[in-house]
Amino acid sequence: MSTDSAGTGRDVHILLVEDEPNMARSLARILTRRGYTVAVANNGQEALTQLAADRFQAVITDLNMPVMDGMQLLRRLQPEVAPGERRLISPPAIVLTGHGSTQAAVEAMKLGAFDYLVKPCNPDELLMTIDNVLRVGDLERENARLRAEVSRTHAFGELIGGSGPMVDLYRTIEAVARNTSTILITGESGTGKELVARTVHQRGPRAGRPFIAMNCGAVSDTLLDSQLFGHRRGAFTGAVSDNEGMFHAADGGTLFLDEIADIPGSLQVKFLRAIQEREVVPLGSSRTIKVDVRVIAATNRDLETEVREGRFRSDLYYRLNVVPITLPPLRERRDDIPLLADEYIRRYSDTFHVAPKRLTADALAELVRYDWPGNVRELQNVIERCFALGAGDAIDRDALPGHLRAPSDPSAPLPFGDDVPSLEATERALILAALRKSGGNKNQAARTLWIDRQRLYRKLEKYHLE
Repeated sequence: MSTDSAGTGRDVHILLVEDEPNMARSLARILTRRGYTVAVANNGQEALTQLAADRFQAVITDLNMPVMDGMQLLRRLQPEVAPGERRLISPPAIVLTGHGSTQAAVEAMKLGAFDYLVKPCNPDELLMTIDNVLRVGDLERENARLRAEVSRTHAFGELIGGSGPMVDLYRTIEAVARNTSTILITGESGTGKELVARTVHQRGPRAGRPFIAMNCGAVSDTLLDSQLFGHRRGAFTGAVSDNEGMFHAADGGTLFLDEIADIPGSLQVKFLRAIQEREVVPLGSSRTIKVDVRVIAATNRDLETEVREGRFRSDLYYRLNVVPITLPPLRERRDDIPLLADEYIRRYSDTFHVAPKRLTADALAELVRYDWPGNVRELQNVIERCFALGAGDAIDRDALPGHLRAPSDPSAPLPFGDDVPSLEATERALILAALRKSGGNKNQAARTLWIDRQRLYRKLEKYHLE
């Protein structure tokens, strides 16, 4: 079987539903030459029989046929069928219609058809429509797989969270991981920029190659030049041997550069050349070295402002900003706080070789309420502090740092400003945490929350958590 035009490289089965023998032969010949496997049915009833027996990636159906016409077939391919009729998991359908039958084509689209073609079909138009069907089908299956993965684990690679902003982030990562485009990750400190870069690397074709991470703001200008591009022996005082540099070390893999805004102006031209030309020149050498590196850069600063104020080259900014990814701060995804707290409790119970501590409802309420200026990293540090200083088997409100706890004086200024989480958001987060701790046992979750089971069921219905 040859590779199809959509570039999938797989065996694609297409069901052609057409009662005119000459038309069926002509269309089947076009599709077969393209490399598709084609089955033919003479009417909708035969098509249903074949759909029940085999898997097809697309259906092409005429509208006017005996026994069961195309419209009746489309109705049977809908998610909801008449009582007593067996539901089919249906592939996308393309309908064939004659000239002057535009109204019928519109009705077919309302019934869920992907597209329509006017007979006699132009071969190029037919093949292009099939390509589009297959691409959309691949995307829908990938989205379904992603939703299932996140729903099952509330995680994606090393990233944790099932909130809307995180699921959107996972979709972006899944899309960009397959290529080698340069990525610029922006977000506040502590949001997990390196974790995103690692996840992109691990889910892409370079997963088996090196992942090299470097903080550009943690070294001096001279040392940064040497560490990025390498140096030759004697290039500067203390250079007693050759150094290959980070670009060379990441050859074939991914180079993650955090705090990219801290690269000095004197190195930005050299850095731009390394990305564009895929080559570096070590300090003390005049010979270029070819490198194959995917660059993922990150910053917590506004690079557009840096460009306007002359501290960052505009050409370098646009070269880095091929695929922008913005990470949401923790205060914008409070539903994930119970999940993150549970994960860090598990990790630090292993680190400190103790049983996992129980997070009380009052303590969790404070965690969900707090604004987290330090984001996920601050939450992780708080949980570690509770293990390092707490001797009990529970983390209660009093075990949390004082700045996390709500002030007892209602007139005192709130530590989180005006962005106060709603009672509904806090309550929903508490219920999710209780269900996770009980492994989904609603009776046990109700006892943890100190409410009766009927009240818990009402809350589950209210927040659509069933």
